Amino acid sequence: MDLTPAPLAACDAPEGGRAYWLKAADGQRLRLAHWPGERQVLILPGRTEYIEKYGLVIRDLAAQGWGAMVIDWRGQGLADRSNPDASMGDVARFSDFQLDLDAYLNAAADLGATDAPWLAHSMGGCIALRGLMRGKTPPAVAFSGPMLGLNQPAYLTPALRAMALVMRPLGLDKRYAPTTGPDFGLPGMAFEDNTLTSDRAQFDRMKAQIVADPRLALGGPSLRWMIEALAEMEALAALPSPQIPALFGLGSDEEIVSQAAIRTRVANWPGAELAFFEGARHELTMERPEVRDDFLARMLALFTEYRR
Repeated sequence: MDLTPAPLAACDAPEGGRAYWLKAADGQRLRLAHWPGERQVLILPGRTEYIEKYGLVIRDLAAQGWGAMVIDWRGQGLADRSNPDASMGDVARFSDFQLDLDAYLNAAADLGATDAPWLAHSMGGCIALRGLMRGKTPPAVAFSGPMLGLNQPAYLTPALRAMALVMRPLGLDKRYAPTTGPDFGLPGMAFEDNTLTSDRAQFDRMKAQIVADPRLALGGPSLRWMIEALAEMEALAALPSPQIPALFGLGSDEEIVSQAAIRTRVANWPGAELAFFEGARHELTMERPEVRDDFLARMLALFTEYRR
């Protein structure tokens, strides 16, 4: 695979990390960063996330002897953004993320990370689950607040679908989903109102990163992103769980994704473990130290047990 050097900002990660541009099969340019190690973890980030956000996670992994790789999915970080409004999270089809995953796994193999376990957060958990359903076979997977359903009123899904039926023929489904906008989420979020982490230092660090480089910031999703995501989660929920060792991390104060959908998947995943953290929010790897350390310790124990 053709990997060309890409920028990588200082992010508290260990020295030795290198970033690369790579292309998905449809030509979309993605960004990948790699910190070498004898054992490696592939990180599959969530919606709005970017490589540098995981700098401290990569540092923690390195302290335990693990290298890591992280990707900027299409439409976020420094990867290509197809919507003219760069603040909008947009994707034509949710299946396009599988093109990104395929390119990521091919690049990982080229960089010596074949058979690496996965750490999949939020939207990355949804992408990971589809990849497993397609026959990808990492030795183990750790899910952090995976997006298997959204925490929203039941009436909202049919309302959004009805809206999309009217707006899609006019091309208006490429506008922001209702109640969102360019400042939706982290860009316009105060710590006191945030749903991401109970750790003030971690929150301030995330905010500082997008202030330092606004290209990394991402606001609300488009209506078509919402419709595509809802359809994907509904389709995945109807499928049996794969035979892959798995850990699911969930905070008691999770408000972004559906706690019920996560618990249902765990109950129907033979051998899966649920790690539940009182007082934790959506970003378990960016939570207060006792949560972050416990989740990462459980994850690495799983990865070590099923190392190939």
